[in-house]
Amino acid sequence: MDIRAQVSMVFHLDKCIGCHTCSIACKNIWTPRRGTEYMWWNNVETKPGTGYPTLWEDQGKYRGGWAVHKGKPKLKLQGRAGALANIFFNPYLPTMGDYYEPWTYHYEDLANAPEGDDQPVATPVSEITGRDMEIEAGPNWDDDLSGSYIYAESDPNRLALTPEEREVSFRMERLAFFYLPRICNHCLNPGCLAACPAGAIYKRGMDGIVLVSQDKCRAWRMCISGCPYKKVYYNWATGKSEKCILCYPRQETQQPPACFHACVGRIRYLGLVLYDAKMIEAAASVPDHELVSAHRDIIKDPFDPEVIARAKENGISDHMIKAAQSSPVYKFVKEWRIALPLHPEFRTLPMLFYVPPLLPVTASMKDGIYESTGEFFGSLENLRVPLRYFASLLAGGNEAEVERSFKKLYAVRVYRRAQTAGDISQKEVSRVLEAADTSPEEVEAIYKMSSLASYEERFVMPPFMREAAIEAEEEPSRRKTDAGAGFISKLRRGI
Repeated sequence: MDIRAQVSMVFHLDKCIGCHTCSIACKNIWTPRRGTEYMWWNNVETKPGTGYPTLWEDQGKYRGGWAVHKGKPKLKLQGRAGALANIFFNPYLPTMGDYYEPWTYHYEDLANAPEGDDQPVATPVSEITGRDMEIEAGPNWDDDLSGSYIYAESDPNRLALTPEEREVSFRMERLAFFYLPRICNHCLNPGCLAACPAGAIYKRGMDGIVLVSQDKCRAWRMCISGCPYKKVYYNWATGKSEKCILCYPRQETQQPPACFHACVGRIRYLGLVLYDAKMIEAAASVPDHELVSAHRDIIKDPFDPEVIARAKENGISDHMIKAAQSSPVYKFVKEWRIALPLHPEFRTLPMLFYVPPLLPVTASMKDGIYESTGEFFGSLENLRVPLRYFASLLAGGNEAEVERSFKKLYAVRVYRRAQTAGDISQKEVSRVLEAADTSPEEVEAIYKMSSLASYEERFVMPPFMREAAIEAEEEPSRRKTDAGAGFISKLRRGI
C-alpha cells in the first residue's frame, strides 16, 4: 500500500436550494479580475439541463477524461503525437458561445439621461470587447428551466432513458428538477494534469489539492479539454490557465473554503480521507458499472492499524490521521455508502461526492393537482426524475448503486416520520429498514449528520503544519530535531 492523504468533499443535493450564494462568495474572492469575468469556479446548475459550459458532459465533443485502452486508462484527448500536432491549435476547446460573453452596463446612461417621457435603460456592454451587445446567454441561463424542451431535452444524461421515460418525465408541467453545484473535483487521476504539455498542473503532496503553476503555464490550454468537468479556465488577459484552488490559504488557517462557509443550505461537507495510490490505475480501468465500487475501495479505513502504519511511513502526521478518522466524507462515502461520484465513467476518480436528491414526496401532477402514489413519501418506482437518469449522472449507469443510496435516504425519512409524527407503523419502519439493509443506529447517524451537524462536524480540516514548513525552510539545520521533519521532507518530495 502507498497511503496518501486527500482533502475530499460531499455535497448533499437534497438540501441545495439553488441560491448561488456559494458562487458569489467564490467570485468575490477569486475571480473579480480582468480576464476572469466569465469564470465561475463554483457554479450551480439546474438538472436536467445542459449545464455550464453548455453540454460539458458531452465528451464526444470535448474529449475530456480517460478511456480504457488495452486494459489501461488512456487520455481521450490525444497521445503525445496528437499533443504535438495540435499544440498551436486545440480543436476540442469550448468557445465563448459555450460559456457566455460576460457583460456589464452603461450605468451612466441612467444618471445622465435627458428628461423625457420614457424610462431610461442601461445598455449592456461586453466586458471583453467594450462594445454594446445583445445578451443571449449567461452562466445560469437555464436556472429553473429544466422543463423546457431547449434545456432538458438537450441534457446528455437523457440519452440513457427509455422513450417512455423521456415522454413521461420531460413534460413541462410534470418534470421535477434539482440543483447541482459544481467545483473542481481535485481528482486522484486528473485529466487536466495528464493533458498539460508544460507540466504546469500538479497535486499538492500534503492534501491532494490540484493546482496550476502560473510560472510554468504556457497557455496551450490542453488542460481545459483534458478536464471532462470543464473546471479549468483560460485567463485571456494573463495568458494563463486558472481553476478552483479549494481555498487552500483558508484551509491552512483552519477555515473551510469560501463556498463551503457561505452555503445557506449547509449542503457541503469537507474532510480528509486516506487512499492507496497504488490502486488508482486499476480502479480507473474497470468496466463502467464497477467504477463506483472500485472508487470506494481506494479509500482506506483510517482506523486500520496497517493503514495507519503505512500512512506514517509516508510522513502523514498523527494530526492528519486523527482528522481522517473524524471525516464526514468517509462516513458518507465509505461507511454509509450513500454519496456517489459525478460521472465516474470519466475515470478521473473525482474526490467530490454527491448525495443524490430524493426529490418531492408527491409523485405526479394531474389537472393541476399533485397526486400521491398512495404512500406519503411516494416510492422509488415513481421517482419524478427516473432512477436511470441518476445512474447516468452519478454511477456510470449502475442503477443498483443509486437505488442503494435512495433506499437509505428513504429509510431515514420513514424512520424519522415515525418518530416525530407517529403515523407510520413500526412494521412498516422495520420493512423499510430491512429493504435498505440498515439499522436504526445508522439511520440516526445519517439523520444527525445531514440535519443537525455542527460547524466542526461538517468541516474537519487537518492542521497542515504550515508554520513548521516555514521554519524548516528558513533553518535547514533544525530539520533533524524537528518533530515534523519527516512529514515536511515528504511534502517537499510531493509524496
